[in-house]
Amino acid sequence: MGRKHENTGFVCAHCGELVLPLTNGSYRNHCPFCLYSRHVDSANGDRLCSCHGLMQPVGIKRNRKKGYQIIHRCQRCGTTRSNKAAGNTIQPDNIEEIIKLM
Repeated sequence: MGRKHENTGFVCAHCGELVLPLTNGSYRNHCPFCLYSRHVDSANGDRLCSCHGLMQPVGIKRNRKKGYQIIHRCQRCGTTRSNKAAGNTIQPDNIEEIIKLM
């Protein structure tokens, strides 16, 4: 599966917001409004996981190379993963959610 296929919009399964694809050559795996994600990867970016549970944001960390990363925990199977925060993730609408994670 190529990046073009991965960079599609979606409706967030947690908050119902329409999430548009990024236009900067990157792609997102989390909602910029509520920060939730879906458990779709076995290894980063492979889209091979069959769980598809909601990934709840449970923390945030700063990686020197990757920048801010959101830590997600799957509500279905308990897997914990960190993912780079998309460039426009920090918005006035979700700043309170981000502060709670910090």
